[in-house]
This record gives sequence, C-alpha cells and structure tokens, in this order.
Amino acid sequence: LMNEEIRIHSWPCSYYLDTSKQWVSGRLSLTPVAIKFTADKTGELLVDFHLSSISEIKKESSNLIFSSLTILERSTKHWFSSLQPNRNVVFNILEHFWREQLLSNQGAGAEAGPLQSTKGKELTGLLAGSQKRLEDTAKVLHYQGEQFDNIMRGLNKIEGDMDVADRLLTELESPSWWPFSSKLWKTPLEAKPKETATVSDSKNQEGIIIRIPVIITHRTDSNVKPGKLTLLASGLEISDCNSQVIHRFESKDVDDIRVHTPYEISVRQRFIGKPDTSYRLLSAKMPEAIPILEMQFSKKIQFLEDALGFVGARKSPQVDLGTSIWQAATGLLGGVVQPGSPVGGGEGMDNEQVQLQSQEQISESETKELKQILKKLKGLALEAEAELERQDEALDSITTSVDRATLNIDKQNRRIKKLT
Repeated sequence: LMNEEIRIHSWPCSYYLDTSKQWVSGRLSLTPVAIKFTADKTGELLVDFHLSSISEIKKESSNLIFSSLTILERSTKHWFSSLQPNRNVVFNILEHFWREQLLSNQGAGAEAGPLQSTKGKELTGLLAGSQKRLEDTAKVLHYQGEQFDNIMRGLNKIEGDMDVADRLLTELESPSWWPFSSKLWKTPLEAKPKETATVSDSKNQEGIIIRIPVIITHRTDSNVKPGKLTLLASGLEISDCNSQVIHRFESKDVDDIRVHTPYEISVRQRFIGKPDTSYRLLSAKMPEAIPILEMQFSKKIQFLEDALGFVGARKSPQVDLGTSIWQAATGLLGGVVQPGSPVGGGEGMDNEQVQLQSQEQISESETKELKQILKKLKGLALEAEAELERQDEALDSITTSVDRATLNIDKQNRRIKKLT
C-alpha cells in the first residue's frame, strides 16, 4: 500500500493562529490524504487534518490580508498567506488532491454497504485492478506487435529493392552489347510510386491506455495549470482542461522520464543548441499511470530517491509473464482465504472454488465473481505470454534480415566501386 505519510509538496508561508491572534511563519505540507502546517521556530504541528474533512478551498483577501488562501475544515476556517512560489500554484495543487480525494470517497461510499467490506470484496477489488493492468499491458503489447509487423514489411521491401539493385548491377557489369538494359532500368522506377502509397495506411493506429487529471508545470515556470495526461500505445499527450493538446510526445521523442514521487513525474525531450522540452506532472492518480510508463519506457525511466520504495514493491521479471501473473493471482487467493495452506500454480479451477466456498467470509456470489475474474486473468496472461513469444521470434527474424541486408549492401558497395 502507498505510504499515506509521503510528502507530496511543501510551501513556505504564514498561518494565522487564532489563539494568539498573530501570523506564524512555517511550512504548509500536503500528503496524499492530509494537510499539515509546522511552525518554523518551535517545530510545532499547528495544523493537521484529513483532506476529506475540507468543505471549501478559496482564494481570499481583505483590507488587512492580501493574497491569502483559506481552507474551511468542518466549521474552522484556516488562513494562509505569503505563499511561495505564489498563491495560484498552492491553490491548484491543493484543490486537485482535495477533489480527487472527494471523488474516491464518493466511489467508495457508493460501493460500500451497511456492513464492513468482506474479504471477498477486497479480493474482487484487487483482482479487478490486476485485470485492468493486464488489459493495459495487452494494448501496449498489441501496438508493439504491429510495429514489429511494420518493420518486417519494411525489411521485406528493402530485400525486394536489393534484388532489383542486384539485377541493375549485373546489367552494368555485363558487356556493352547486352540488349536488355533499357527494360531493366525502367522496372524499379515504375514500381517505386506504387509502394509509397501503402506506407501511410498503418498510420494513426493507436488506442488510449489511460487518461488522468494532472497539474502541469512547463520547464521551470513558477505557474502551474490543471490539465490531463493521456498515455497512448505510441507515446503520451499533455492537454489542458478543454482537451486542447499542449504537447504530444511520440515514444521515440521521450529522452527520459523521472519519477520524483509516486505522484509526480517529469518528461523531457533533449535538443542540441536549443532548450529542452520538459514538463513536470503532478497527479493524485499518478500511481495508476507509473506502471504503464515503466513498461513502455523501461530504459528511459528513472526512479528518484523518494520514489524508490514505490518501484521496489512491484519489480518482477518479464520472463514467463503469463505464469507469474497467474501464480500471483492464485497465491493471493490462497493466502487470504486459507492463510495456512500453500497454493500452487498448477491447481485446477474446481479446487480453488471448493477452497473459496468452504470459508464463511466469502459468499457464493463473490466466489462466482472471483472465478470469472480469475478466468479472464488467466486468459489475458496467456495471451500476453504468447504475444511476447511471437515478438521474440519477430525480433530474431528482424535481426537476421538486418544482418543479411548489411552484408548485401557491403557487397553492392564493393561492386559499385569497381564500376566507378
């Protein structure tokens, strides 16, 4: 589980202490679930309340207090002033996390009945989350597979062109009295325009994997603005609140992604002789996007110190993907339903159902739902494993084709040198 005490951001400011009727300088801090204020001089924690207890966040001012931020917590109004870097930055970030906390609480409230959540419901939630992750993985793998297919088509075209080049070189190397040179020269020139038409057919074949609300900072600007981050199979897109695209990174454009905390990342594209294109993105939903980014940009993503615990809990080798996910799912069920008994990856569905139904904690309807999710998980995991094996074979073919093409090019270069 995510550490609820992780500090997402903190800002120097002043807090109006009503008991002594004076302003106290200190730091306003935000965690995933709470707001705190600590006094500089004494180190005393003067404010500490849950985001869900906030009923209003406003930008206010009066004759005596300019550029202040007020937070209404139940019946208490908290005043913050002299906010750095500025009031808008703090307001946008606090409001984003407060709103997301309210939305998640509403969702939890709608699902929760009068009784406390059972183990069956907890398991259903966990496995449904795993299913979503696998579906996201399948989208990325499918896109990668299409890219490999495109590469293979391109290599096949190169091989065809090289055959034409071989014939041309043979014709050039032939004696001057050889009668068929004009026909050979025309063939490749007539074929070329037809082939260019097929290249654009596979363009824009992509799907949205996930879209989350974010707070956007561009380069080192002090201002922030709310927007959205969309992860696509082919890259990522940053847009404003009105869904107008601010910037789109194709996968090849991204030079590095830094994970500062589980809630904040920065994406950068480097240039020579001009400033980098860099965006810093903060979101309460970022923990959902990071595993997908890690999969898509495994060689370009870097977890900084505050985010290392986040990645450590999820690291697993990519080998035997289907088997490992399936074993994790069945092991999870066995551990929660019957903590004392080991569950092996080879056990059948019927045995698992018997185990589930034998417990009073899990109802018959929950057992059926869990069985359905497990079936989907197993299917998705096996599909992912099969696609990975197919892509491994495709990579081997691509490597072989590239090696063969390189040898042919070297050979043709030597023949051209002799001719010239």
